[in-house]
Amino acid sequence: MCGFCGFTGNEYNDDDNTVIRKMAERVSHRGPDGEGYYVDGDISLGFRRLSFFDLKRGAQPMRSSDGVYSLVFNGEIYNFIELRAELAVKGHVFETTADTEVLLHMYEEYGGGMLDRLRGMFAFVIYHHASGELFAARDFFGIKPFYYGVFGGQLLFASEIKSFLEYPAFVRELNPLALEAYLSFQYSALDETFFKGVYKLPPAHFMRYKGGELTLTRYWQARFNPVESYKGKRGLNDIVEQIDAAVKDSVGYHQRADVELGTFLSGGWDSSYITAVSKVEKSFSVGFEYEGFSEIESAKSLAKAKGIENISKNITTTEFWDALPAIQYHMDEPLADPAAIGLYFVCRMAGGYVKGALTGEGADELFGGYEHYHRMYNLSFTKVIPLALRRLIGKWAGKIPFEFKGKRFLQSAGKPPEERYIGNFHTFTDEDRAEILQPEMLHNLRTIDITRPYYDQAREMGYDDITKMQYLDLHLWMVGDILLKADKMSMANSFEIRVPFLDREVFSVAASIPTRYRVNRKGAKYALRQAALRNFPDGKGKMRRGFPVPTRLWLREEKYYAVVREAFEKEFVGRIFRRDKLLQLLDRHKLGKADHSRMIWTIYMFILWHERFF
Repeated sequence: MCGFCGFTGNEYNDDDNTVIRKMAERVSHRGPDGEGYYVDGDISLGFRRLSFFDLKRGAQPMRSSDGVYSLVFNGEIYNFIELRAELAVKGHVFETTADTEVLLHMYEEYGGGMLDRLRGMFAFVIYHHASGELFAARDFFGIKPFYYGVFGGQLLFASEIKSFLEYPAFVRELNPLALEAYLSFQYSALDETFFKGVYKLPPAHFMRYKGGELTLTRYWQARFNPVESYKGKRGLNDIVEQIDAAVKDSVGYHQRADVELGTFLSGGWDSSYITAVSKVEKSFSVGFEYEGFSEIESAKSLAKAKGIENISKNITTTEFWDALPAIQYHMDEPLADPAAIGLYFVCRMAGGYVKGALTGEGADELFGGYEHYHRMYNLSFTKVIPLALRRLIGKWAGKIPFEFKGKRFLQSAGKPPEERYIGNFHTFTDEDRAEILQPEMLHNLRTIDITRPYYDQAREMGYDDITKMQYLDLHLWMVGDILLKADKMSMANSFEIRVPFLDREVFSVAASIPTRYRVNRKGAKYALRQAALRNFPDGKGKMRRGFPVPTRLWLREEKYYAVVREAFEKEFVGRIFRRDKLLQLLDRHKLGKADHSRMIWTIYMFILWHERFF
């Protein structure tokens, strides 16, 4: 796990390599173990290393033995030992035992076809010195970030956008389209970032750049393909066996390292499963000093039963709020998920004991774990009622000016997921955004314009409603929220997070599970929970929510209400938002008239981010 940056052309090269060194210094937190540079007339590469394999060698940028290629790479290739043996048979000679060198030889042998053979998380750039072609790729699920843009006629690329700030031709300009999308999704949901002209290379894509021509190509597609047995329905026991075998196999690969690893143990099903089947000595947990907002005792109980040390911390309210500006800086783009702060602190704590940790990210998207999916299951009986009638009932319920039991159920039943589900949280509706943003910030972006391509693909593949929602979350929520905060919060603390569920072999099993074993009347993520239970000491599931955060309560306390109100009243905020609407949201929440905590938090995180970068 490391950080890299680079640019084409020679306009900003000098004898001291000043520009590329400053760009790399911006991501020094990603790699405190070493740095390296390569500069010639056509390419400048910078690198910061956080070493996990071959600690004394494996430095980057790495040059091929014949001098044809140079490589910078962020991530881990977990099957590098097997690939190295395969390449050795073909005559390749290695000078290190690092996965970085294997990646370079794989490109020499297979070119872009190498990607189909990798098992891991990665973002990398390979430069061909003779032709001047740059080849870059991002991993299957988007675990590792990759940003790029063309400025001053040259290509810039980096692990974090903040590296671009040191490039003289970079233009720092806010992208209002990204803001509109963010207000609804709570994360950056577009391919173009909050910085105009800066883009994210999508997951499972590679990029080629030569002579000013840039092309993007998808090399893999995550598809759900439920499989029944030849003679009828697959048995649950068979599916559970396959899940357990795949997870344990993946955990084994993800524990490969020349340094000590631990696990994060939140008290949720997924991290508990990973901890239970791993071979680590230490686990790490955090909670908050509010009743009902800490699952440390549940985590400690599992760790003790498995003979694993659990190191924990309750985050104080002051620590939480004091860390927010730095956290939004490390994010590069605003993120309104409060769980990121818990992740930041657990990474900081764990870094005092180990160099990396295995975590449970990705299980909900692959195996159907979100409560939204279970609610969709509960709505399934409504399909016997014609959609037109359901729509009428839903509209009728929505017009009733007071809340009553079942109101939201009736409203939901009147809409297919394509019309109401954009992910785990739908913060501001399109209409809400039009009310709070200044007119010049509005560009008529609709959330449905972002989700429609994925729903169209899901419809073409014949997915049911629950699988449609999983497919959407796999491509939007998981990449834009779950994996973004995992990478940025860990790297902010020079720490590595590994995600065993997000492995192609695990996905192939998850994708084959019939919907009835993913979500049913007994709950969400049903088959995975059965696999996890096999590995819990008492065979019972006591796990709950992960890292819950009491933002709703804090925003009703006078102290933090005042902090947010002061932010809302800043001069630049009034140029972007209608301040009267923001203050109305804040006051109604404080008085307990409504729960606007999500909306308030989303805007406040944007303000903190904007102050750091603009």
